[in-house]
Amino acid sequence: MYDPKSMKAEEFISHEEILDTLAYAQENKSNEKLIDAILEKAKLRKGLSHREASVLLACEMPDKIQQIYALAEQLKKDFYGNRIVMFAPLYLSNYCVNGCVYCPYHAKNKHIARKKLTQEEIVKEVMALQDMGHKRLALEAGEDPVNNPIEYILECIKTIYSIQHKNGAIRRVNVNIAATTVEEYRTLKEAGIGTYILFQETYHKESYEQLHPTGPKHNYAYHTEAMDRAMEGGIDDVGLGVLFGLERYAYEFAGLLMHAEHLEAVHGVGPHTISVPRVKRADDIDPNAFDNGIDDEIFAKIIACIRIAVPYTG
Repeated sequence: MYDPKSMKAEEFISHEEILDTLAYAQENKSNEKLIDAILEKAKLRKGLSHREASVLLACEMPDKIQQIYALAEQLKKDFYGNRIVMFAPLYLSNYCVNGCVYCPYHAKNKHIARKKLTQEEIVKEVMALQDMGHKRLALEAGEDPVNNPIEYILECIKTIYSIQHKNGAIRRVNVNIAATTVEEYRTLKEAGIGTYILFQETYHKESYEQLHPTGPKHNYAYHTEAMDRAMEGGIDDVGLGVLFGLERYAYEFAGLLMHAEHLEAVHGVGPHTISVPRVKRADDIDPNAFDNGIDDEIFAKIIACIRIAVPYTG
């Protein structure tokens, strides 16, 4: 049963609701009157439901698609002006105990050398990034309770914020690490992080479990409910995302917006950012093994529809 206020993953991301939404979108993708009404609602800058946005994504009428792009561009300018915010990823460690089949860090990959940065190496990396002009970082680390415990992540954050280089410092440290406990999220909040980022990868539960066959990330509910624990731990600045190419894009799009609706319904604040990565070639990973890849046209359309549906989101 679909319930955006539920704290259970399979209720706020309801498989049946997504299937009904996709069917509704297909039935109405040429319904000009409905699409016009949805676009008029979107112009109020208060967003759209996952079902309304899914109709826009399914729409194939060229003139309406151009209206979608024009509105998305206008909303972006209304909220953010002519401004793009850049951040640099900083990989702390590629040690990982998970078996995710789309990721080169997976535990069975023996091709790559495993590396964990020391605090001295982090200082050098951060200074190099500052020399390139970066003021915002996103820390990345594989899930490994022995090599990458929360204490290591916290030490890295402390080191980064302490660096004074050429009269400047890093302003914001975002963190992208595995789902964890309320207590550990609270320590991240106390460390002064910016956004906590966690990609869902896929909202399709059956596919999720097949794509994550081993390791703690296999637990779909624990992973999907992580943002609720983060917010309970005091982090009200979270970033969602899926890896497009693992499942049907329209399914992921609906799930992503349902997750945003859930956070708003329960916590009163939606995601600070939404990310839209695509499956790409990497060591030990062949993107052709995944049959749901999207081309540039669909990629751009997804981004435009996300902008319209959640206009406040970066």
